[in-house]
Amino acid sequence: MSERQAGRRVTIKDVARRAGVSVATVSRVLGVSNYPVAAATRDRVMKVVRELDYVTNAHARSLAGGGTPTVAILMNNITGAAFAHVAKGVEGAATLRGWLSLVGTTGDDPERELALVNAMRQQGVAAVVLLGGAYDRTEYQTRMGRFARSLDAAGSHLVLVGRPPLEGDVPATTVNYDNEAGAYAMASHVLSAGHRRVLVLPGPAGLTTAQGRLKGARRAFDAYGVPFDPGLVRHGSYDYEHGFSAVREVLARGADFTAVLAGTDVVAAGATQALKVTGLRVPDDVSVAGYDDIPLASHVTPQLTTVHVPYEEMGRVALRAVADRRAGDVLAGPGAGRPAEAEHLVLGTHVVVRDSVRPPRPGR
Repeated sequence: MSERQAGRRVTIKDVARRAGVSVATVSRVLGVSNYPVAAATRDRVMKVVRELDYVTNAHARSLAGGGTPTVAILMNNITGAAFAHVAKGVEGAATLRGWLSLVGTTGDDPERELALVNAMRQQGVAAVVLLGGAYDRTEYQTRMGRFARSLDAAGSHLVLVGRPPLEGDVPATTVNYDNEAGAYAMASHVLSAGHRRVLVLPGPAGLTTAQGRLKGARRAFDAYGVPFDPGLVRHGSYDYEHGFSAVREVLARGADFTAVLAGTDVVAAGATQALKVTGLRVPDDVSVAGYDDIPLASHVTPQLTTVHVPYEEMGRVALRAVADRRAGDVLAGPGAGRPAEAEHLVLGTHVVVRDSVRPPRPGR
């Protein structure tokens, strides 16, 4: 059984023993000193470092408690309002504990995500918190599982916020919200107002968040016995431009709808503006519903009916989960090890009724 499999953190002595060299030689190879090392020896040592997934001692000491704990917050887009509120929750909870926070962006690039997680692991962070939905692909599950085990072997922890849990027994914490139930509740609210032709803008095709919101909406249509029209579904980015362009395109095509279910409040704002520039009034002619309940929802005119997601609380819960786990490791004592654990926490959502949804006009 390997050191990682046994749940014990790999040390420089493990590397030296496996490579058949002294600890001093491993230190020289890893750049701790400028002492020259033969190329063949360097290659042998680095091969073992990769095999054991070894993290250098300076960073391992940080993970073991010799310094201020740091949490890395990684998100797709730092300007996303929902992401910002989760990050605020993480950072606020970290500050209360005297921890530091780092923020990075992945730009929806899996390779950059991989590079950032590896960089944070080498920096000895207490945890890496990944924010936002993920694309439901096999390689995603494989990559996240690798991240989680690599961080765990280095004494760190992976936390996924706002995305589904990983498959299998992976040492990661998931903090999610009841995404599908929120979409079901919002679609039910719109249908109960009498709407039957509804334009649905769930988000990017393939994104787990969008899949959940579309699934929740379709469940509501089934529950109300209302036929669901796939021709009134438009996938696209969670941004203002998509809301605007999707509504303009559907209107130009001559499709009839009396309500819009938008995947986010920002998409809803774009949809509202598109309706206004074509002479349609919200909610007199077309109702619009959002999702997220960011501050924008109560600042637009009319104020937006939306689904409240407890983003800041999700961030606080994520940090607490890491802090509790770290405290448990300290109480267990050095070298005690721990079994790989998967933890899944789910927070609730609810509809916030404001002014943008009302029954359709007679005859529509």
